[in-house]
Amino acid sequence: MDSTDEFSPYREDGKLYGFVCVVTGASHPIGQAIIQELAAHGAAAIYACDHPPSSNTTTTAQSTSLPSPSPSHHLTKIIPYPTSPPSPAIEHETLALIDEILASFGRLDIWICSPIPLPSSPPPSIFSTTTPILHSLFETHALGPFFALKHAPAAMGKLSPQKGGYPNAVRKTQKYGSIITVIGGEGEKGGGVEYEMVRGAVLGVVKGGVGVLKGTGVRGNAVCVGFVGEGGEERDDVPLGRAAKPREIARVVGFLASGFSSYVTGASLVVDGGVSAMGPNIVPI
Repeated sequence: MDSTDEFSPYREDGKLYGFVCVVTGASHPIGQAIIQELAAHGAAAIYACDHPPSSNTTTTAQSTSLPSPSPSHHLTKIIPYPTSPPSPAIEHETLALIDEILASFGRLDIWICSPIPLPSSPPPSIFSTTTPILHSLFETHALGPFFALKHAPAAMGKLSPQKGGYPNAVRKTQKYGSIITVIGGEGEKGGGVEYEMVRGAVLGVVKGGVGVLKGTGVRGNAVCVGFVGEGGEERDDVPLGRAAKPREIARVVGFLASGFSSYVTGASLVVDGGVSAMGPNIVPI
């Protein structure tokens, strides 16, 4: 089914106008760029999810470093939402967040799992990778997309026949939703066997989720990224000659969130400057 007028990507007020969104990994540069992208195209609300930097720190609206909408898109409400470090409670937190969103806005449209910063000192080799490290990586990167797939579609299917009383509100008369997982962006830190295992698990959620989402009006896709740098630093090992800027990744995410990608689901869009296409021509085996 194609999108109804309220989801038209050609809306003059923005291709994401009225959307209520979730962005996890909100402190990551890619997560911050995604928040800006959603706001720039008219999203009504963005829940910016992240956990405190340490167990002794409590994240609040004042202490969380998040981007603000530009003056021309100031009506978007960015809501800092602190979460616990990855643990078995992640499913409970997913459900609690969905309940809060539906209570506040009556709808949920977009769920984006953006990268969570990796440890500064990842295991140097497979021989130093322990079971706790593997468990931690899977909890950090794979459980979020899984529980989003499990619980978000039902919320995305809820309709709002009447326009809400908040800024940028619009009716929702059609089941619509998009779950997007951003994979990678770690550069050299993400090249070990353990990270490839995690990527495989996350892609499995996206591919396996196609059947789960059948008939829900919700699409699920992945964005696979390569080297990312704040300023698009020059790199000889990338065909385009530089790392990606976070906003370049965010634009692809915005495409998948919008009606422009209404017939795209189960896809893995590679945004790596051509690295994966060159393969051993750039990085010898």
